[in-house]
Amino acid sequence: MADSGPRIKADLHVHTIASGHGFSTVREICAEAALRGIEMIGVTDHGPAMPGGPHVYHFTNLVVMPRVLSGVKVLRSAECNIIDTDGGLDLHERVLGILDIVHAGIHPLTGYPGTSVEDNTAALLGAIKSGKVDVLVHPGNPLFPFDHRTVIEAAASNNVLLEINNSSFTVVRKGSIDNCRLIIREAMRAGARICVGTDAHDASLVGVFDKALELVDEVGFPAERIVNRDKDSVLRFLNEKGRKDILFF
Repeated sequence: MADSGPRIKADLHVHTIASGHGFSTVREICAEAALRGIEMIGVTDHGPAMPGGPHVYHFTNLVVMPRVLSGVKVLRSAECNIIDTDGGLDLHERVLGILDIVHAGIHPLTGYPGTSVEDNTAALLGAIKSGKVDVLVHPGNPLFPFDHRTVIEAAASNNVLLEINNSSFTVVRKGSIDNCRLIIREAMRAGARICVGTDAHDASLVGVFDKALELVDEVGFPAERIVNRDKDSVLRFLNEKGRKDILFF
């Protein structure tokens, strides 16, 4: 039987040098992705509230970035910072409208004022219900605990993906694995969908989902509810979200 390539062919969470603490250009990332059989990436540089992050002009100017590099399809995106307990984001709605897919999460050192489970739950619910967010990033971060059932049911109802972040098991956010296991189980129960993300800050990590997939398999999460299986499954999701005009030339 011919090799069908990697199990996950779309890496929706990748950072470039524009994030300030990333180490590769988008061309370097796409070249590496092509070697690994990845057919789509999302360029998700941090929003401007992140220390060292790009200016808002970076995001408005994504319109000039090629749609295909090294044969890899490129989605314009951002990893927005949730900056208040109402779920507000650090990019204006007008800027978000330029993007193909919007990631968001709570990060330290970005001005987020929440200090409790109740605060974090309210912040995540606000982001989910705003209609502006497509993917909730690294929700297993132990720094920001929340009411799993309430938030994940809201994600399911609002067609927002929950990310299982490979970097949370390897280089950052230590202590995430037990939270992520609970999140996957709750997502199964609630009918939510997930994506697995590398959160790669260097081209060498693009397409490396091994630890995230181990956990997904351990829990027995249905493969068909992992949205970033390939470019077509991602585009179907984006069509559901009203993004019907993404053209690759």
